[in-house]
Amino acid sequence: MPIKAVIFDFDGTIIDTETIWFQVFEELLKEKFNIDLPLEEFAKSIGTTDEAFFQYIEVQTGMKIDEKEINQLARERFLEKKGILEVREGVIEKLEEAKELCYRIGLASSSSREWVEGFLRQFNLWEYFSVVKTREDVVKVKPDPALYLKALEDMQVEPHEALAIEDSLNGAMAAIEAGMKCIVIPNQVTSFLTFHEKTIRSESFGDFSFKQII
Repeated sequence: MPIKAVIFDFDGTIIDTETIWFQVFEELLKEKFNIDLPLEEFAKSIGTTDEAFFQYIEVQTGMKIDEKEINQLARERFLEKKGILEVREGVIEKLEEAKELCYRIGLASSSSREWVEGFLRQFNLWEYFSVVKTREDVVKVKPDPALYLKALEDMQVEPHEALAIEDSLNGAMAAIEAGMKCIVIPNQVTSFLTFHEKTIRSESFGDFSFKQII
């Protein structure tokens, strides 16, 4: 069957927010609790909820953590650094290629709509997407396939007719569970991971074309 749609993840895929979040939390946990944050522990929460992340902190500290306080402190630090964020190299070219191929273009993110839409509008990317699904639209976020299934439903496309573009294990698993083909383009904090055998891994957006994948 021909491909009719492509659905992008957001954080870490379109804009590499994940690397800054890792730096922020790494600094914060060292200063506040004097504990290290291994990349492999942080990676467990990429593309999904922060439940595993806070479990790790509580195991390391032996104490109950005020999640709201930590998240607020981290967000303040993130906002101080957000000026260095930019669209990942090759993303706009891929969006343009999808348009030229007359693909329906969607987005499925475990983050909030406010977060996603804010960045997409800031970087003039909002108009590319006909469908945007965020955590407000589902009961369970990735690795549950619900976000992708919702996007597919709204786009009126069958799973085997769509490609997912991801950067994380949780996101890739969600796409595969939804019955989609999945291309993974890792970033700095996910490049060490081993992805599901059903995924197609590419080290950059410039290393593949949609026509090649098809």
